[in-house]
This record gives sequence, C-alpha cells and structure tokens, in this order.
Amino acid sequence: MEFAEVVRRRRMVRNYTDDPIEPAAIDRVLAHAVRAPSAGFSQGWAFLRLDTAADVNLFWEAATPPGRGTDAWSQGLRRAPVIIVPMSSKQAYLDRYAASDKGWTDRDEARWPAPYWDIDTGMASLLMLLTVVDEGLGACFFGIPPERIAEFRATFAVPDEYTPIGAITIGYRAPDRRSPSLQRGRRSVDDVVHHGKWNGTR
Repeated sequence: MEFAEVVRRRRMVRNYTDDPIEPAAIDRVLAHAVRAPSAGFSQGWAFLRLDTAADVNLFWEAATPPGRGTDAWSQGLRRAPVIIVPMSSKQAYLDRYAASDKGWTDRDEARWPAPYWDIDTGMASLLMLLTVVDEGLGACFFGIPPERIAEFRATFAVPDEYTPIGAITIGYRAPDRRSPSLQRGRRSVDDVVHHGKWNGTR
C-alpha cells in the first residue's frame, strides 16, 4: 500500500471481528515500533504484547473500572484478539543523558522541555498504528484509567520504572459507527500552519 494511502486510511477502530491475526503481522507491527526516533537513542520504551484470549481477558479485568465495560463501545473493543501496551521509562532517559557524551549528571528533570520518554513512545505507537493499516487490520489507541494502572502493573508484573501511556487494540475491522467527535471536522492545513510567523504571510 502506498504510504499516502496508509495515512489516509488510518483511523481509530472501535469494533472488531473475532478472527485471529497471523502472529507474523504483529511481529512486523512491533519491528516497526522500534524504528521510532528517540532522544539520545535512549529507546526507553517497552511493549507488552497480549495475543492470547486469556491475556486479553486479563487486561480487560485489570484495566476496567468496576461497573464499566458493558456498553456497545467497550464490547466492540473487547473483540480485538490482540492488545499492545506501549510503556515509557523516564529513568532510561535521565540515565542516558547523565552519560559522559551528554553530561546532565544531576539528572534534573527540569532540563527537559517536554517528557521525551512519553513523546518517543507515542511516536512508536503511531508507527504501530500505521503498520496495522498496511497489514489490512484496524487499531484503536486509548488510555488506561489512572485508577486502574496499579492493578494493571500487578496483573502483568510491570516494573515500576515503566508507565503505560495507553493501550492499542488490533484486529480485523467490523462494521463500526463513526465517532461523534468527527462532526467537528478536520482542521485544514491553512488553519494550523503558520508560515514565517504566527498567522504571518509571505
């Protein structure tokens, strides 16, 4: 598939069939994830691959607040046979930039203009979302509720160093309702690009 077509087709899928996915396709998704850029080549990310029914069910049990998860939106997501949880390690970045070629030996987080550990893991997640489209599959990136992160960690023995930035369901698309948010419309390039200066013209 041409790259422009992959970008055009990328969207969040909230309803899946229960058809199994070839493991090699998920291998390719993850192989592309580690090609993402990372500050200082820190690569402070980790990806929890859940591709058995038992593990996927454990994820939903751990990540779902009590009394939730029975609506149509949730049920559509839960049919996805694969979940990948991308996680970031701030410590990996602080340690990397304390190395002799960087020199931030104080490990002061204030030196960072933005949390690159989360940004880089987000870029890896986008590469996964694009690869999923190229594989003829669908995906949805969503957040784990903050009050369920401790349960998620305990269920899957995630080290304290790693923090999930979200989760990605992957599967074959089923008929899906469009998000009501799309009624807002996509902002045009002219709306968001400021050439030379803010709202400047040349």
